[in-house]
Amino acid sequence: MNTDQIASKFLGKKVEGSKNYDPSLLVAIPRFENRNRYNINDNHLPFRGFDIWHAYEFSCLTLNGMPVSKILKMKYDCTSKFIVESKSLKLYLNSFNMTRFGKSVNDCLDICKRIIESDLSDKLKTEVKLNFINSDAEKVKIFNNFFNIMDKIDEKSLKIEKFKEAPELLKIKDSQQNNTNYLMFNSLQSNCRVTHQPDFGEIFIYYKSKKHFEEESLIKYLCSFRSEYHFHEECCEMIFKRLYDLLDNSDELFVCSLYTRRGGIDICPIRFSNNCNINDADALINLTNYATYGIRQ
Repeated sequence: MNTDQIASKFLGKKVEGSKNYDPSLLVAIPRFENRNRYNINDNHLPFRGFDIWHAYEFSCLTLNGMPVSKILKMKYDCTSKFIVESKSLKLYLNSFNMTRFGKSVNDCLDICKRIIESDLSDKLKTEVKLNFINSDAEKVKIFNNFFNIMDKIDEKSLKIEKFKEAPELLKIKDSQQNNTNYLMFNSLQSNCRVTHQPDFGEIFIYYKSKKHFEEESLIKYLCSFRSEYHFHEECCEMIFKRLYDLLDNSDELFVCSLYTRRGGIDICPIRFSNNCNINDADALINLTNYATYGIRQ
């Protein structure tokens, strides 16, 4: 069974879900299919990183029927063989809505945390870490070092013509010394590979190299995802791999895609080169620890 068939268990279909806790709703999707297509070797990954998810609509009940609502944040390593399919995760989390746990709110959340971590870790065959965040948690400002790449070009002279992933658009030039680059593009769009519904996000790219990506070419390349059909994690890895292949082995590279939430869930994949010295960049340290909300994992 291929990836699209596995993902189609719930995607694009009317599903009632469950009124009671039901871990059987979770669907795991293998990473290898898309990685093989882009020559990303699962046993020798060219990057480290995480997939960080926020579920904004988690709710359950205490034993005495008191409703409990929190933002749920989960994180697992990109070395996992599987990702969780987002609609199955939503249905699974919704099965907690009318299920009762614990005598108090804190007991309830502690029990749910243990259950969800265990279920997801078992399903994805990797360690999944989870935290609950108050809905009024202050968003951490972690991207102060990143500049909107559109500010670096004359957009009136920019002509976008390709909307299927086109790595040949990337142009690179050499310089005499290592330079650090912190770039952000806020018009990233790709599409779900099963439902074909659009996904929108911002992408953050840091690289340290004697090579320099011409900004117009990078913008054109990122725009070429607009008619691509991939999962969020796949897009992040594809972009990383295309850039990585044009840089030298000693260069540092970091790519993060922060997608807006759909169906109450957002996905924030993060990939960085094995030699990336993130201790030199506070924004990157913060990102790997916090993602978009200020709770340390």
